[in-house]
Amino acid sequence: MTNTVKIGAAAVGGGTAITIQSMTKTDTRDAASTLAQIAELKNAGCDIIRLAVPDEKAALALYEIRKQTDMPLVADIHFDHKLALIAADAGVDKIRVNPGNLAKSEHIKAVADACRARGIPIRIGVNGGSLSKSILNRFGGATPEALVASGLEQAEMFENYGFSDIVLSFKASNVADTVAANRLARSRCAYPFHLGLTEAGTPYNGIIKSAAAIGALLLDDIGDTVRVSLTADPVEEVRAAKSLLRALGLRRGGVEIISCPTCGRCRADVIGLAEELERRLEGVEKSLTVAVMGCGVNGPGEARHADIGVAAGSDGFVLFEKGEIIGKCDDPLRAVLEFIEAF
Repeated sequence: MTNTVKIGAAAVGGGTAITIQSMTKTDTRDAASTLAQIAELKNAGCDIIRLAVPDEKAALALYEIRKQTDMPLVADIHFDHKLALIAADAGVDKIRVNPGNLAKSEHIKAVADACRARGIPIRIGVNGGSLSKSILNRFGGATPEALVASGLEQAEMFENYGFSDIVLSFKASNVADTVAANRLARSRCAYPFHLGLTEAGTPYNGIIKSAAAIGALLLDDIGDTVRVSLTADPVEEVRAAKSLLRALGLRRGGVEIISCPTCGRCRADVIGLAEELERRLEGVEKSLTVAVMGCGVNGPGEARHADIGVAAGSDGFVLFEKGEIIGKCDDPLRAVLEFIEAF
């Protein structure tokens, strides 16, 4: 069991529910646009939101942003520890630091003292680009062992100043190294882990790679909070993370659509129907499973666990509930939507 860390109203670790994170892609110095994106992420179901803090102007904008949102906020700090001190004073809920560019002991102490005084946890985010030269030389590159050594050494520096409210993340740009680093780190510490894949890419490949890495680790009971990093609108990151957690049985709520891949037996536009149902049911929080099957050969039987389903036949669709056929329907879309509305 990992330690529990409080991030504003959210809790991470200690057996609490897996939380979903994303990061604003606006200029943090523009408080209005940043707040608008925070609201979009909140509405999408994001639990924790990270903001880039590249300079003092961005750090100072956190005061206004903090006043206007109750979302748990994480300030992403690089190079200048003074920005972390401003962010802590502004009332953010977590500080994220990079071990490759926060190395001076006096700076680490100052950040540890400021965060301890305000009850603010720190995430040490390690990736291949954040490793110090000494770590790279010691391990011969950005290996999983190098990532773990970097994160644990930075955590020890904070622990030396009496600060232990720490979250760790170990991210590579490939699945194998990300999984290996997190498995190795879990064998060595009890800090909560933030899971993700760095530089995952555009939605199609990024979601596949992220699901492979995050899914493998969560199934190993490793990980406490996740971000599916995509070169896309951050709302897409939240949607992907929610779907991943539902697929793993780690989050309930929302309609799950299961559908067959179709084959030569199919005599209806199952692909179009499944896509339209997915579009129409996005945002519905009822915990239901809907099946869209291409034929009566396997349909009701293969999807008998579905709350409601339709299967294409030679003369239209049959409607079934928990595997039992309850009638025929000429308009399967309407039939399913009416069932869900009445559920």
